[in-house]
Amino acid sequence: MKAIWNNVVLADSSQTIEVEGNHYFPPSALNTAYFKKSEKNTICSWKGTANYYDVEVNGKINKDAAWYYPEPKSAASNIAGYIAFWKGVEVLDT
Repeated sequence: MKAIWNNVVLADSSQTIEVEGNHYFPPSALNTAYFKKSEKNTICSWKGTANYYDVEVNGKINKDAAWYYPEPKSAASNIAGYIAFWKGVEVLDT
């Protein structure tokens, strides 16, 4: 799977985990140069508290375009630290 935004590969892995239609990429799959921690947090009733990243590519910022659960609830422990995308980031099966 590849996560692409603004013609740049943000993440690339054959080890994603699919949850509720979203592919979660292992942290090692990220091209970290494009990620900045966001102040945003949300709460999922069964996964726990999500933290977000802003994605910046070629001077363009996609605010809160990636999220992850640093300490998920036990039901979602398999995605601890894994990153998922939205807001126009294409996730493609390669």
